[in-house]
Amino acid sequence: MIRNLARGQQVFTSNAFLVTGDRTVLVDAGNEFDVVSVVEDHVEALDALVVTHTHYDHVGNLAAVADAFDAPVWGFDTDQDGIEHAIGDDETVQLGDHDYRALHTPGHKDDHLCFYSPQAGVLFAGDLVFANGSFGRTDLEEGNRNLLVESIERVLSVADEGLAEMHTGHGPSVTDRPYQDVELALQAAKF
Repeated sequence: MIRNLARGQQVFTSNAFLVTGDRTVLVDAGNEFDVVSVVEDHVEALDALVVTHTHYDHVGNLAAVADAFDAPVWGFDTDQDGIEHAIGDDETVQLGDHDYRALHTPGHKDDHLCFYSPQAGVLFAGDLVFANGSFGRTDLEEGNRNLLVESIERVLSVADEGLAEMHTGHGPSVTDRPYQDVELALQAAKF
């Protein structure tokens, strides 16, 4: 099961997805709300915290989560504060009951990862793309529109039209033909 623990929070935060099953994982820690108590409402322990990228709104609660659950923190770049273990491009990561392929998708930030499971039909898109064809900002440090376009193209080449769910770093998850939202994001980013 996948739950957005940041839903309804009235603060500057990313989404924070609790993925339960064989391996209980939090995807992004969010920021400026007590995510630890919200996690505790659902589970007693976390096997890991996995980070899509290290912008503050995604990792502001990282230390609190790591301390409260003694959970190892995984991300693309161990040179970033708080990232203890590296997830390389094309590596497999278990989230809940499924294996996900890690896709290094720079353009919004150099250490950005998306996670895709063909078996589950699920994409964790971070801040690469959002609902309704929106895409991540490229005007921040490390932002690069051309790289972002290439990253969206890569996601489209790996995922297929059977994609059932897309969980994004901000805004609502997409459960109605999310592949089309990624295609729209590519068109918009190229414009």
